Amino acid sequence: MRGQVLGVDRETGDGQISGDDGRRYVFRPRDWSDSIGPAVGALIDFEADGTAARRIYRLPGTVAMPVVAQPQLGGRNKYVAALLAFLFGVLGVHRFYLGRTGSGIVMLVLSLTVIGLVVTGLWALIDTIRYLVMPEEEFADRYGRRPR
Repeated sequence: MRGQVLGVDRETGDGQISGDDGRRYVFRPRDWSDSIGPAVGALIDFEADGTAARRIYRLPGTVAMPVVAQPQLGGRNKYVAALLAFLFGVLGVHRFYLGRTGSGIVMLVLSLTVIGLVVTGLWALIDTIRYLVMPEEEFADRYGRRPR
C-alpha cells in the first residue's frame, strides 16, 4: 500500500502514516526499511498489518527532511555530579543527586569505617572521572530522562 508520513515523535522515532485507503497506521523505527529513516511528508510504500505499518520503504523522488531522534537532556548536570563526587563522594552525595539512592546509602554506610572510607574514596574518584569523560547524550540517557 502507498501512503504518506504524517508525523514522527523526535524522541522515540514512532510515527503515523496516512494510507491511500484513508486509514491511519502507526509505525516504530524498526519497521522502517531504508537507511534514511522516517521523514514528515515522505511518500512511502508499506505493508498494512491491522493498524500498524510494516516494511516501510520511501518512494524514489521524495524530498523530505528526515526526523532525527534528539536526546532529551535532563535537569541533572554531569559537571555538578563530578564536583559533588570529588568533594563529597565518600558520603555518596553525588549518587543521591543523580537519583541513585540505593548506592548512595551504601556509600554513606561504608564511610562509617576506615576501610569503607578508602573504598568509597576510590569509588567516588572513579565516578568523578567517569562523569567527566562521559558524552552528554549518554549522561542524559543514564541520569537525566527518567527518575530512578
